[in-house]
Amino acid sequence: MNQEGGSERTMIEARGLSKFYGPFVAVQNISFSIPEGQIVAFLGPNGAGKTTTMKLLAGFIAPSAGTAWIAGLNVHADRIAASRRFGYLPENGPLYQDMTPLELLRFFGEARGLSATELEDRIAFVNQQCSLDKVLEKPIGKLSRGLKQRVGLAQALLHDPDVLIMDEPTAGLDPNQIRDFRDDMRKLGERKTVLISTHILQEVDAVADRVLFIHNGRLIYDGPTEDLKEDGSLEKSFYRMTSDTDSRAAAGGGA
Repeated sequence: MNQEGGSERTMIEARGLSKFYGPFVAVQNISFSIPEGQIVAFLGPNGAGKTTTMKLLAGFIAPSAGTAWIAGLNVHADRIAASRRFGYLPENGPLYQDMTPLELLRFFGEARGLSATELEDRIAFVNQQCSLDKVLEKPIGKLSRGLKQRVGLAQALLHDPDVLIMDEPTAGLDPNQIRDFRDDMRKLGERKTVLISTHILQEVDAVADRVLFIHNGRLIYDGPTEDLKEDGSLEKSFYRMTSDTDSRAAAGGGA
């Protein structure tokens, strides 16, 4: 695994990741590296390949080609060790609806092998971090979409991972819930490396230092959020880069 900037550790790395389903190309030759302590937005339109790439990084599906690394660990060759270093929040992540958040966190903590004392300490921490105190013992199925997202985030944070990978974390939330979630992301970014998949431009502008732009399964931009703006906005760049002609041209550089 590469080291960037001397002492700066690379926490997420993709090397030539590709995924094919027969003749269909989901993602092709995706390569990037993310150093410790950076918040990165994985941006692109619906169907661009963001979720597939997230699943490849998290080891949920195997690549057709290429390799993914988390904190120096090959995700597919050393899946268990790598999973200890990251928390994954998929879009519409599966939660046991009949469990309470407290029961769910204890279940996942025991599955991860946390000691009884460590588990109770971590539950107390994520309870405070995710503001679950009032719903900790209510059935998850009775909670709002925003609170379910907070339960999912608490589960992803439970083992205190170095890396957070989140797929469309604010999808379906109301404006107040989105604002609260973005505040959480900025705070977490002070201590962790965060990769957020989204197609929402305001999300990128609000939390991300850097953008990885994917379209038609290919990475077409990798750089600072500010450098992607045109006339102070991300909208023009988004529309330009997702037109078929311009995205093919952009694929030749800037990634």
